[in-house]
Amino acid sequence: MGRRSILIATGWVATAAVATVIGLGAIRLVGESITGTPGGVRSAAEIERALASPEPAPTGATGSASAAPGTTGPAPSANSGARRGFATDGGMAVAECGPGGVRLVSWAPAQGYRVRDVDRGPDDDVEVTFQGAAREYELKVRCIGSEPVAVADD
Repeated sequence: MGRRSILIATGWVATAAVATVIGLGAIRLVGESITGTPGGVRSAAEIERALASPEPAPTGATGSASAAPGTTGPAPSANSGARRGFATDGGMAVAECGPGGVRLVSWAPAQGYRVRDVDRGPDDDVEVTFQGAAREYELKVRCIGSEPVAVADD
């Protein structure tokens, strides 16, 4: 192999390496802007804390407010008790204690699951059942004091 062939092969390898690095950088830059999660990815504990904290009331708005998917019932009143989020592998739910007992504020199935049954309350206990292809999860909640607590099914 001559000197000229070695230089051509070395130049080709160097050009391919530079093009690969530039391509990977461009894919990373474009990919983050398309699929990036605003504020980063949250842990299950952060999500539970966010769900447990009360939502701010709209100020000065008139007309009807739109509810998020999976939410039901009226907005929490001033005499509502504590609100808490619960998570299972099948989905998550938010419950609160009030004068009429416990009620489910919202619920959402995890990916691959669907809501099979809901008892939203208010009642002594409420429950939501998430059903997947291979497994079913039932979340049952009661008020202990003025705090919603997940309990084992009777």
